[in-house]
Order: sequence, then C-alpha cells, then structure tokens
Amino acid sequence: MKKLIKFGEDVEGYNIPVLNEREIRAAAGILFLATFTSLLFILFKGNFIPIKYVITFFLFDFLIRVFINPRFSPTLIFARLIVRNQTPEYVGAAQKKFAWIIGVVLSATMFIFFIIVNAFSPITGIICLICLIFLFFESAFGICLGCKFYPLFFKDKVQYCPGEVCDVKNKQDIQKTSLSQIIVLLAFIAFIFVTVLIMNERFREKPHNLFGNKKTEQPK
Repeated sequence: MKKLIKFGEDVEGYNIPVLNEREIRAAAGILFLATFTSLLFILFKGNFIPIKYVITFFLFDFLIRVFINPRFSPTLIFARLIVRNQTPEYVGAAQKKFAWIIGVVLSATMFIFFIIVNAFSPITGIICLICLIFLFFESAFGICLGCKFYPLFFKDKVQYCPGEVCDVKNKQDIQKTSLSQIIVLLAFIAFIFVTVLIMNERFREKPHNLFGNKKTEQPK
C-alpha cells in the first residue's frame, strides 16, 4: 500500500523524493492544449460542452496526482510515453505537490461552477486564465509558478528546482543579456505597436480565394 499511495520517486543520488520534470512539462502542455481548445469553442461557438469535459478530466487527473500517486496520473503516463527517450531531469516532489494542490483547488472550483451549478461568471473566466498561465509557463518555460509560493508556507529549503534555479550561482556568458539585445527587444515591441497602428485597417480586410472568382459589387 505504501508503494501504491506515494508522492515522488526514490532515485539513487537524491535524498528526497523526486519527479521527472520532462514528464511534468509534457503533461502541462497536453492540459494547456485541451483547456485552450475548449475555450475557443466557447469564444467562437458558444459551446460549453468541451470545457465541462476538460474540467472533469483535469480535476480527476490532479486528484490522482496529489492523493494517490503521480505514477498513475493519466496525463503523466501519456507524457512519459512521449518523452521516454529523453534523459530525465529530476526535481523535488514537495514543491510540485504544493503546486498541484493549487491545481486541485482551481479545478474543483471550476467543477462546482460549471458542472454542479452549471453557470459561468467573471470568476470562472479569471480561474481559466490563471490555469492557462500556470500551464503555459510550465510547458513553455519550465517555470512552476505554483512552486514559487511554496517557501511562503514551508520553512524547508526548496531542493532540486527545474534548471537549478534554487541554487545560487553565477550566470554563464550564454545566459547573460547584453544592452544591445535589450535594445533589439524594445525595438521589436515598438515595431509591433507601430504595425498595429498603421496596418490595422489593411489586416482587417478579409482574404479572397486566390483561385476563385473575386466578387465585385455592381455599380447601382
């Protein structure tokens, strides 16, 4: 039973239970894609059915992760199959559990609103946005936003963070950002705003079928 209900893996060379960050990032990407796609159905079709399924599966998956064992999480199993040929990147399990508890609270709140009450509000919109931000940062950048709150509630030192961000170290040259790079970034942001101002009307024009007959209005 202890092996069945457990959080984290015992890996030689690590003094605390750990998890594979590559699997976690892949699973976060899967959940982000499912959540984002279901929201598109709401925005463009007014269809709330996909989001109800996603919320149900999301909550079920996170309950397994937190209260049973991450090894039996369907999304983490699927993610493991996807990244099985990649070298594991081990991270501390404690801070991940705390982050996933936040996920349980958010998904349970959404479940109550969408499934039990069957209603939406600005609250559900904000929670969906928070979930998307958390999932995107995890999958795209390897940054666990929920883990950032762990030190606020626990005095234990966080160990084995993704990218070793917990450890104080000097940045290597390849990690440093020069003034010229900052200028390029700011110039690109300015370019985006200028493009929106100048090209907005042009971009609003609906494209025509290149190989079809372009309809023209007959003069009255």
